[in-house]
Amino acid sequence: MSARHFLSLMDCTPQELNSLVRRGIELKDLRERGVLFEPLKNRVLGMIFEKASTRTRLSFEAGMIQLGGQAIFLSPRDTQLGRGEPISDSAIVMSRMLDAVMIRTFAHSTLTDFAANSSVPVINGLSDDLHPCQLMADMQTFHEHRGSIAGKTVAWIGDGNNMCNTYIEAAIQFDFQLKVACPEGYEPDAELMARAGDRVQVMRDPRAAAAGAHLISTDVWASMGQEDEAAARLATFRPYQVDRALLDCAADNVLFMHCLPAHRGEEISHDLLDDPRSVAWDQAENRLHVQKALLEFLVEPAYHHA
Repeated sequence: MSARHFLSLMDCTPQELNSLVRRGIELKDLRERGVLFEPLKNRVLGMIFEKASTRTRLSFEAGMIQLGGQAIFLSPRDTQLGRGEPISDSAIVMSRMLDAVMIRTFAHSTLTDFAANSSVPVINGLSDDLHPCQLMADMQTFHEHRGSIAGKTVAWIGDGNNMCNTYIEAAIQFDFQLKVACPEGYEPDAELMARAGDRVQVMRDPRAAAAGAHLISTDVWASMGQEDEAAARLATFRPYQVDRALLDCAADNVLFMHCLPAHRGEEISHDLLDDPRSVAWDQAENRLHVQKALLEFLVEPAYHHA
């Protein structure tokens, strides 16, 4: 199985990731100028969703169409996946009919099992562990507004969840310092922390994390699948709300990002997305552009070398 997969930011070199960011910016420019660019004509992306989605589905589906290809939406309710067919069997069959597969799932092992048995590229559209496509959009957004993120300081405020884990990978691959402010017991993955070494610090005080930060990012306090913990989390995370005053503690040119959907009045103040320092709408749009760069990168060579 020689297909290139994108399950984590560690699946690419730092050079490849940076060129994907630059390519995302180029593809965005082409679209804004109305230039038709269809390198993936007749290519088909299968999209498997075990979790609900707005941005991931729209960006991959629209992206494939804009690149001249097609995308097929598959939910476990409508396929044998939800009825006990082994992931490995599904992967073998589906990859014989498709040119790439995007999976949004709970267990990260679903992705690794599928990829191990797939003859075409597999893309992580979000798992409980990681969300690499979102981080690529974040990196493109920072690059557009502020240039290279290398050597800069990023603050993650809130839950040490899949987004936080992926920010740790990004700190390694894009060469920035990461300060994570989270409540006790909600730290990011210990193994990833160890791999990042002194690039990443965990602290309890959001103001300390925000001090001098060039980028502040957060996410909802209860992710999909944690709804039963929501009330308890609300109390625990209350001191971790990002508001304008917290942005005022950061660098003068700080940017604020949120991968959305946002719960206003919880992890962010009601007015934060209206603050001029927030680039959350650009960030959401850039999912489309950087994923088109990723699809082009993964699917085109596979096609040419077939």
